[in-house]
Amino acid sequence: MIKLFSETDHIFSSNGDKIIRPKKAIIHKEDNGSFYLDIETDLSYVEDLVTNKILVCPTPQGEQAFRIINPEISKHKIKIRANHVFYDSNNYLIEDSYVVDKNCNDALDHLNNATSDLSPFTTLSNVPGINSYRCVRSSLFEAFNVVLERWGGHLVRNNYDVQIRSSIGQDNGVTIRYKKNLKDISSTENWDDVVTKLMPVGKDGLLLPEKYVFSTVQYQIPFTKKVSFEQNVNEDDYKDSEGNINEEAYEEALIIDLRNQAQIYVNNHYIPKINYTLKANLEKISDVGDTVEVIDERLDINIITHLISFDYDVISKKYIELEFGNFKKKLDNLRNDISTTVDYKVEESTNVLKVVLSDELAEANNKIWSVLGSSYGIFEGDKLLFVDTLPKEQATNVLMINSGGIGFSQSGINGPFKSAWTIDNKLNMDKINVIGLTADLIKGGTLKLGSSLNQNGILEVYDEANNLIAELNKNGLKMYGQDNSYIKINNEVGFAGYDRNDSKIYWVDRDEFHQKKSVIEEEVTMLNRFRYLPITTYDSNNQIDNVGMGLVPVGSDV
Repeated sequence: MIKLFSETDHIFSSNGDKIIRPKKAIIHKEDNGSFYLDIETDLSYVEDLVTNKILVCPTPQGEQAFRIINPEISKHKIKIRANHVFYDSNNYLIEDSYVVDKNCNDALDHLNNATSDLSPFTTLSNVPGINSYRCVRSSLFEAFNVVLERWGGHLVRNNYDVQIRSSIGQDNGVTIRYKKNLKDISSTENWDDVVTKLMPVGKDGLLLPEKYVFSTVQYQIPFTKKVSFEQNVNEDDYKDSEGNINEEAYEEALIIDLRNQAQIYVNNHYIPKINYTLKANLEKISDVGDTVEVIDERLDINIITHLISFDYDVISKKYIELEFGNFKKKLDNLRNDISTTVDYKVEESTNVLKVVLSDELAEANNKIWSVLGSSYGIFEGDKLLFVDTLPKEQATNVLMINSGGIGFSQSGINGPFKSAWTIDNKLNMDKINVIGLTADLIKGGTLKLGSSLNQNGILEVYDEANNLIAELNKNGLKMYGQDNSYIKINNEVGFAGYDRNDSKIYWVDRDEFHQKKSVIEEEVTMLNRFRYLPITTYDSNNQIDNVGMGLVPVGSDV
């Protein structure tokens, strides 16, 4: 059942304005690519199926909304292509917004809040890593794609919810095999983007001292390319208190950034891209990203690959075409991608990143999977216990569920239960790790920001118009005025004010306050002894004769 909604609807839980019964309805979806609905109907819907109306259609991933664009009407039928409402992001403009040293989740939030008209989207990401992006006069759609390119990951579109996930899809043990469920197979090999020897070009034509970056694999013929990279190294980070730039340090930072970007590019482009387009009878396919084994003895094919696109027949509720390969894959595997990134970063900087990411991966994999087969459920009438060993009196890790909520203990069945989610909507935890948090009020004794990786430690304050008015980060506190002037408080400048041209106009030096210009409205008191006051004198006709300043003792009535 396909439901028709109006142009401005964002909630699709009802049956909409009308039920559409098409003759044909095919959904096409690609990993990090196109997502649209093609339908054909008779002419009875000619007044309903008009541009910008929304069609809500059942898909294997739940109901999804598609916006109608340019219907084609002939003598006998209506043909329509409707893009997923994610493409509404083309209609929201970002005038000028700068994402500086943020993770992917913060970058999405920052850009989604920077549109000139209020964005209808919500955003979320679990992709690790810090990056920067200056977005000038670009649509939100273009900004999403730049974030996807720079931070990596997979685009997940669920109506007006937009996510970039580090990995997607499932491994349901699906196998496609000749003489079993494989109807047809074709493969395409593409070497257009292969590069094994890269000359990266950076800001103002910057080249590396070594000129080239090489891949770990070399072929019988060279694949050499020149690629220009955008660099977002902040020049202000290499200026002293007087505004003088350390040219040597700044250029070295540009070179390191260029080398990093070039190596990542080579790592992603040294292998040719191979796609397999299949027609097969398949079950257990959940979405793009799913893992599938393909076996065809005739072509000597035995591969593990991933679903990168599909065509789904809405009426018959079956996949009619599946495409597997790596043309549009951004992250083939989260573990391998993180390991590659970590190893490279370690060579250039520090071992800390490797340790943290390795620990997080190990913890994420082991905490749940390691207890399978050693976890026991006990129902006791008024409560349900899950324990790590039997008998329950000898258990260490205990989860208890009753009408009061859920409690967690690492000290046996008698507690204490230091972590709990109670029935009155209270969550009590020693540690909480979240991707995104929205709250009206947060209370606490200590708010700790920052780390040795500087992946966090950023506090931003916005006004009602989503303008950034203050930020607290590794560079100290910065507060903005409406005319783009600002105040800085940090270890380098102490306390200082700057005009919109970044010129220092007042500052504190030890126990002295300095300022370039001053306007005093009433009076000045010096040394608690004298006051400077405005003086006006009048002539015999009571007309102003002169104006000036007078010096009088403190406490006088003048």
